[in-house]
Amino acid sequence: MDDRNGPTYVPALGFAWLTAVYDPVVRITTREATFKKELLTRAELGADTRLLDLGCGTATLAMMAKTAQPQATIIGLDADPAVLRRGRAKAQAARLEVELLQGIGERLPFPDGTFDRVVSSLFFHHLELGAKGRIAAEVFRVLAPGGGLHVADWGVPTNPLMRALFLPIQVLDGFANTRDNVRGLLPRVFEASGFENVSTQGNLSTAFGTLSYIAGHKPV
Repeated sequence: MDDRNGPTYVPALGFAWLTAVYDPVVRITTREATFKKELLTRAELGADTRLLDLGCGTATLAMMAKTAQPQATIIGLDADPAVLRRGRAKAQAARLEVELLQGIGERLPFPDGTFDRVVSSLFFHHLELGAKGRIAAEVFRVLAPGGGLHVADWGVPTNPLMRALFLPIQVLDGFANTRDNVRGLLPRVFEASGFENVSTQGNLSTAFGTLSYIAGHKPV
């Protein structure tokens, strides 16, 4: 990312003109309700949890978190002002108190140890390997000791069909950055940033390939 002229980012579906159809595309092709509910279950939110949804997009996951734990503090962060506008409108319509902020993952605008959990869905595959590592290090910094990172993103295909179905995503989002996910490098990136007990906790087959749940924790 180069922010000499302001924050740069990749639009949610690769191109800004596709943002208008982001929600229905993700809902239909990724089994969104299923995988995001499972991600939040694995994150084990409590009433006093301070949660950051990194790369929050149109705030679907953040809103699901707030609905599941109304007393929790839920903050979403994304670099794309267009998706944030959509997210704020959705949260307002649903009367959910979710704070959505604009910012970039390589310089998270929060003090050390701010959050108990960081969740992220379909975000890391947009990034080249170096940016993945820098953002993981920032996530580590803003997590409190004992806090957890929970990610749902494209992972190692579970069979040849899942590998073939992932090709359109690579065409849309880029082969170089998505190749890291296909090779299973995300857990190594998180370990290199200091996370412990990093593991792939499960997979989900979708119309565009294999989604993996990856988790790690900051040492106490």
